[in-house]
Amino acid sequence: MDRTAGKESDYRAIPYRSIRRQSSGTLLVAMLCTACIALFASEAGAQCAARDVLQNHLTRKTTPSAKTLPSPVKSAFAVPVWRTITVGTFSNSFALLNALDAAGCSIGSSAEEILARPAFTVGTRKTNVELFAVSAAELGFQTDTARLADVYARAQQLGFELSEVAPQLRLQYFDQPMGEFLIGMEPIKTWRGAPVILTVANGGAGLVLIGRDGNADAEIPVAARFLFVRSNEAVLAKALRGVDEAAALDHH
Repeated sequence: MDRTAGKESDYRAIPYRSIRRQSSGTLLVAMLCTACIALFASEAGAQCAARDVLQNHLTRKTTPSAKTLPSPVKSAFAVPVWRTITVGTFSNSFALLNALDAAGCSIGSSAEEILARPAFTVGTRKTNVELFAVSAAELGFQTDTARLADVYARAQQLGFELSEVAPQLRLQYFDQPMGEFLIGMEPIKTWRGAPVILTVANGGAGLVLIGRDGNADAEIPVAARFLFVRSNEAVLAKALRGVDEAAALDHH
């Protein structure tokens, strides 16, 4: 559902009416001015529309989308932080949806359904989260595509975890490069039972939050990048030890 388009159509739908009665003219003009002021204020606050994206790139110093690693990731310790965002800023999913709407962010139909599902929860404890953007290729997959389940299993083995950060990131990543698609959530099932994963994207027509196939057997291009958080220190240490032991065995 293109919420930005909806707002623009509302603006164009405001009719022009000649004011024939002087007694009611002042009131009508005042009402129209109030409506226009509110509308322009809403439009000014939008950040996801295509024109806003272009302005962001022209006026802001953008953060590099990711650092391409020369070799497959050995552990989560070896990957630099891609971006830090703040979570726990909304009381519930409805407040989050309203914020996305206010920012003019378009939301795909399956993504919107996911955000309304009971399985989607919003943490209320405000905290900063470090995100790591890693492609399936950087996780060690050398074929053209990889099974989604295999990607997640490999990431967990290296000390990464998935986190429900896609909606929050959409609201804090207005300088996303064109053509970038980031997968940032565990699969959640629609009302019909189809698993969906959320993707933060800039396809060129504005910033969007969309859903894509979240089945375990879904084939994902190895160039696709995923958003992870680091596991706790104990799990990371175990993963690192496993990598060291494997390397030692290779030398014998």
